Amino acid sequence: MVEKVIAKWNCSGRVVEGPTNPMVTPLLTDLYQFTMAYAYWKANKHQERAVFDLYFRKNPFGGEYTVFAGLEECIRLIANFKFTEDEISFIRESLPGSCEDGFFDYLRGLDCSEVEVYAIAEGTVVFPKVPLLRIEGPIAVAQLLETPLVNLVNFASLVATNAARHRFVAGKSKQLLEFGLRRAQGPDGGISASKYCYLGGFDATSNVAAGRLFGIPLRGTHSHAFVSSYMSPDEIIDKSLQSADGSSSCEDFVSLVQTWINKFQWSNSLRGIFGETNQSELAAFTSYALAFPRNFLALVDTYDVMRSGIPNFCAVALALNDLGYKAVGIRLDSGDLAYLSCEARKFFSAIEKEFGVPGFGKTGITASNDLNEETLDALNKQGHEVDSYGIGTYLVTCYAQAALGCVFKLVEINNQPRIKLSEDVSKVSIPCKKRSYRLYGREGYPLVDIMTGGNEPSPKVGERILCRHPFNESKRAYVVPQQVEELLKCYWPGSSDKPREDLPPLKDIRDRCIKQLERMRPDHMRRLNPTPYKVSVSAKLYDFIHFLWLNEAPVGELQ
Repeated sequence: MVEKVIAKWNCSGRVVEGPTNPMVTPLLTDLYQFTMAYAYWKANKHQERAVFDLYFRKNPFGGEYTVFAGLEECIRLIANFKFTEDEISFIRESLPGSCEDGFFDYLRGLDCSEVEVYAIAEGTVVFPKVPLLRIEGPIAVAQLLETPLVNLVNFASLVATNAARHRFVAGKSKQLLEFGLRRAQGPDGGISASKYCYLGGFDATSNVAAGRLFGIPLRGTHSHAFVSSYMSPDEIIDKSLQSADGSSSCEDFVSLVQTWINKFQWSNSLRGIFGETNQSELAAFTSYALAFPRNFLALVDTYDVMRSGIPNFCAVALALNDLGYKAVGIRLDSGDLAYLSCEARKFFSAIEKEFGVPGFGKTGITASNDLNEETLDALNKQGHEVDSYGIGTYLVTCYAQAALGCVFKLVEINNQPRIKLSEDVSKVSIPCKKRSYRLYGREGYPLVDIMTGGNEPSPKVGERILCRHPFNESKRAYVVPQQVEELLKCYWPGSSDKPREDLPPLKDIRDRCIKQLERMRPDHMRRLNPTPYKVSVSAKLYDFIHFLWLNEAPVGELQ
């Protein structure tokens, strides 16, 4: 069956490639999904048409918004869902011996041609309770999809949201670099983090594999090891460097650098700021500049930032300038980043003024060293001169919150709505196949998301609609929307002829995310005490939820 579906997409030039991560297979699920699938099959219930919602219950990081990510990987899995003989053999060994052979024949022919997937566009700002994905199909197949879909959405959305929060605090003008691979939770966690940090608004990654897989811009410089590997400038053998335009050549770039160090020491504005700089550091910077004259960015805190690192960098940068090159800048990886960045900026400005080097005062300053959202906020309050941030551990591990907590709940079977009840109201599911809309106000901001029953008429621009809190009777409001956006679109129609949304490139998803975040009301976005965004249901759906709740909940008896 899967061959037929893929052939159909081939005819229209719309092939869906397999999952990026080869570990994402039909076996990437929990054992109880197979035991339930067998029980459905045994009861001849496996083909019953079911509807499941995938959603989350609470926004992460103490905020009031989430960025939806992971949809493309979900569709890649669904489009290529097929068990191999080896996988079926392993399932047979893992299930009790009483399982009948017919079940494994059933698995052999299983695919997602009878499944339909409706989803919110990847990169959209989303909120609790609103379905991110709606899965319609035979209940056994949908059940087998539960764990992998939750897995693919959970971390992706969490890290994209974390990245978006860092971007919000840093501001639009700063460059954000993801440097987290070495601290990520395994190679698959590192690759996913790089992809979804870029989606959430970061500009580049140090992760070469992610750069190749997803087309993310790569950034990086050298480490402290490179600086400390040099002992003196005498180690540099090839000292020549051609000018940027190729018209001339400097035969002894090392001496040119030393000339600039000497000029600094005799300079009126720089005299007394530093003494003898570390010569092994100077050798390392010179060697790196010879290797990358157009991309010279130096790590300046191996020995002493202001007494050695900055003047050594400037000497090499000005020697490059003499040959028509422009140094990229410095990276600070320790110490008081606010103070050091301000002092470095003063040094650069003094050099621009003293030696008449246009633009040198604006030389780039990158900061790293276990940065997180709180650190960026603190730097903003202190005042700093950092242009770019390299952020790793706290970003890619989502240190502030371990998981988003997505759930996958049955809301309808054989056209009969189902509800999951709990003494904890936040865990009560919203039954039936629903449609979701975002209603916008006069100022262009989203006002409320509303869920309606599948057969209800859509909200109309300019027409008043009653929006009700799903569970709190007193929370309700009339809204007259100036724009209505339907959120759930078909991304996998299975074998049906329904029109299907395209999966856009990662760059387009990133652009969508940035535009979505810019469109949100500022009080929903702030770090401290953000205003909760309203998620509601129609009056008709509200009445139905509570009718079903009363109907399904057992009635107690007092003795």
